[in-house]
Amino acid sequence: MARLIYSAIASLDGYVADERGNWDWSRPDEEVHLFVNDLMRPLGTHLYGRRMYEILLAWEDMDTTNEPSCIADFKELWRNAEKIVFSRTLGSVSTSKTRLERDFDVDAVRQLKKSAGHDILIGGPELAAQAINAGLVDEIHLLLAPVAVGGGKDALPRDVRLDLELRAVRHFGNGTVHLSYQTNASPDR
Repeated sequence: MARLIYSAIASLDGYVADERGNWDWSRPDEEVHLFVNDLMRPLGTHLYGRRMYEILLAWEDMDTTNEPSCIADFKELWRNAEKIVFSRTLGSVSTSKTRLERDFDVDAVRQLKKSAGHDILIGGPELAAQAINAGLVDEIHLLLAPVAVGGGKDALPRDVRLDLELRAVRHFGNGTVHLSYQTNASPDR
């Protein structure tokens, strides 16, 4: 069975964007970007909400000619992944290997986990909150940036208790810390 993995870059105080919606403080440096790429490499399908998809769709046609190799690598990883976007308001999707679903169907995601040949990424805190509340998320990867923003969009839902098992910690030169947790939803528990 495939694992459903939630990954996010968050502030130390637990937000993916500040109260004004800014997330420029979370842009990874090259070392962190290489690590994120390695996290994404084995993931075959990406599940996104509308907002996360709209942020990431720039990678479809981004010119990476004069960018570090980690940027071009991320672009190819993103383009090659199967993507499912969950949105009631988005009219259509404009990227390759992407399909639009109107509702987040817990049973359909459960079935996807059973049938997928690779682990699955879920991106965006609102969509991830739905999956966490449904007990579908097996791992959580948080990259904590060395900044506190004082409020904004929560990285994790506030209305659910999660008993987590710390699996790995990694420190980066820019002060970012990666925390990897297994959730109580994981099948090896």
